[in-house]
Order: sequence, then structure tokens, then C-alpha cells
Amino acid sequence: MASHATGDGGIPSRDATKRGLKRIMTLGGAYGTRNYTVKDLRDQKGKRVLVETLPFSPEEAAAAEEAGIDTMKVRFDPKRPETAAEIRKAAPNTFMSFSVPLVAAASETEAVRLAYQAMELGADAIMCQWSPRFITAAAEAGVPVQGHAGLVPRKSTWTGGLRAVGKTLEEAVWIYQEIKRLEAAGAWAVEVEVIPAALLAEITKRTTLLTSSIGAGSGGDIQFLFAEDILGNNRPPYPRHSKQYRNLYKMREEMQAERIAGFKDFVKDVRSGAFPGPEHIVTAPEGLIQAFLDKC
Repeated sequence: MASHATGDGGIPSRDATKRGLKRIMTLGGAYGTRNYTVKDLRDQKGKRVLVETLPFSPEEAAAAEEAGIDTMKVRFDPKRPETAAEIRKAAPNTFMSFSVPLVAAASETEAVRLAYQAMELGADAIMCQWSPRFITAAAEAGVPVQGHAGLVPRKSTWTGGLRAVGKTLEEAVWIYQEIKRLEAAGAWAVEVEVIPAALLAEITKRTTLLTSSIGAGSGGDIQFLFAEDILGNNRPPYPRHSKQYRNLYKMREEMQAERIAGFKDFVKDVRSGAFPGPEHIVTAPEGLIQAFLDKC
């Protein structure tokens, strides 16, 4: 092991410690600094609610880190890993779970390989919708795994579509049992989506997993919301569980209107002869044009 490691971005380890960052080595073998390790996050259970988002661009990730977001999820496409790598680089000091595609692994071996691929790019954990069997394989390989319970969109045909889950006793018990299966499989956390708030609060007390709530109220260990919802990147209608703190889509619309207006003004000036004007052109020295005509 090297004796003089520096944190991400060349931050000396001593300076990183002063900033409250932890020196780490990723599963891929790279030194870095993070605000939390898995142990730190698990130690927070029951003490305070952490804040989590999923950025879609390096700019959003950098802004989230600067704002003090505790943890991030990042969508990881093994066919285009550079996107996740750029987001990792933009927020080098924030604990980050790469969300791996459900259908990218069809066996325990493939699950481990996909998890390792994500970890080699600097992920601190992976998030998945895998079965407990696949989670066990990845966890036994040393990868911190976050599961998914409640409304799992890609498996929503089993729960009646894209709707709230857990509003009957049968469903409530099933969600709890699913989370306990993930716990037994070796996961360290679980995203719980669109279930009754009071139900998540009770389940959180009954599992060692950190529960990341999205649309499931304030009774979890982590409060999760997509960056596109926080920033208002899209037009209404919005998911009921989301809140828009900014309206960036309006800014983009205004910018597009300005682009169109600018092009229209350019077209108008060219057709009227207003552009280019004297200030936009180079004036030929006296006698140059006549000399050119005489020669050519």
C-alpha cells in the first residue's frame, strides 16, 4: 500500500481530514476521499435523516456536492460507462451508489462482474433491483449492495402497475418480508418506493438496512429525490411525491426563445442589408481594388 496517498482531485490526505473527509481506497484500487463510508452511513441509522439525490449530469452532481447532499445514486450503463465516470469525477468526495440495470445480469457471475465494473469506475456501492440470490453473490464478492422494495417500476406488473404498494395488510407484510430477504442476502440498504409513510416508519425500526425513501414519507433513514424533480427540469405534471425547488425548464424555454429571436434578427439584418455594417468589415487600402482589376 502506498504511504502518501492523496484524495480525489489531488487533495492531500491531511487537508482532506481537516475537511471532514475520509481517506478510502475503492474496490477498484484507487485512492480517494469521501464524506461517508458504508460504516459511517450505517452508524447514522436512527440518529438523523440523510439526504440523497440522483443527478443526470456532471453539472448537477457538482452542484449537489457543493450544496452538501449526503449521498448520490448514479445510473450506470455498462455500454456507456463514461457517463457515470464523468459524474463520479464531478463529485469526487460524495458517497455514490451506481444503479445497475436489472437485465444486464442473468446469473450470479454476471452480477458480480457488472458490480465490479461499476466499482472500478469509482462507485462506493451499487443499487439494484436484483433477486436476493444475485445480491448475495455481489455482497460475498465484497460489493456493498442496496436493494429495491415497494414499487419497483421494472417489476410493477407483479404489483398492479405503477401505483402505490402496501395499502393492504397482505401487501404490507409482503414488502416487509421482501426487505428482510434483502437483509438476509447481505444488502446494506434498500430503496423503498411509494408505500404508505407510516408503514415505512415501522419497517425502518424492524430492519438493520438503511431505508431510502422515495414517495414513502419521512420515516426512512434517507430521503431521496431525483435531481430533475428538485431542479424542475421537466414540465408538469409532476409525480405526487416530488417537490420542485427551482423551475429550470422555464429557463431553458426562455433561452430557446432567445435563440430563435437571435436567429430571426440575423436573418432580417442580412436580408435588409443591415448586416454586415461598416464596423464588421475590413476596408481595402486606397487603390488596391483598382490595381486588382487592372491585373485580373
